Amino acid sequence: MTGLHELQPAAGTKRNRKRVGRGDASGTGKTAGKGNKGQNARSGAPYLFEGGQLPLIKRLPYMRGFNNRNRVEYSPVNLTQLELLFETGADVTPKILLERRVLRRKQDLVKVLGGGDFSKKLNVSAHAFSKTAREKIEKAGGTVTVVEAAKGG
Repeated sequence: MTGLHELQPAAGTKRNRKRVGRGDASGTGKTAGKGNKGQNARSGAPYLFEGGQLPLIKRLPYMRGFNNRNRVEYSPVNLTQLELLFETGADVTPKILLERRVLRRKQDLVKVLGGGDFSKKLNVSAHAFSKTAREKIEKAGGTVTVVEAAKGG
């Protein structure tokens, strides 16, 4: 069994760096292995240079717009969905909506939208409400409660 102090790379895996331009006797002197004259014998072409042809990077459309890092994404829930899923007088919370498979993920934020007719008296708790949704719920005799989003994630 060998000790840690005896470990070394396999034979033939380590090579010395090729030192170019160090005199004719070195074998890679004078032109340093770059041949005679021409673009590539000098400082060379820029990265992705295509010989004067319009480069691919310029032929593609520009990246448009930007992504707002602070954007808050809501999962929309329409009043018509609540009308179908819940009985009159029921409490509607994000947790219950998750159990009833209206929401896909536990961390989804809920925004109630005012699409369709609404007549049931429901106590709705969500992270956000549209103006029309709030009006329709209150008109039907229900209550609207805004829930704070859980921090962290």
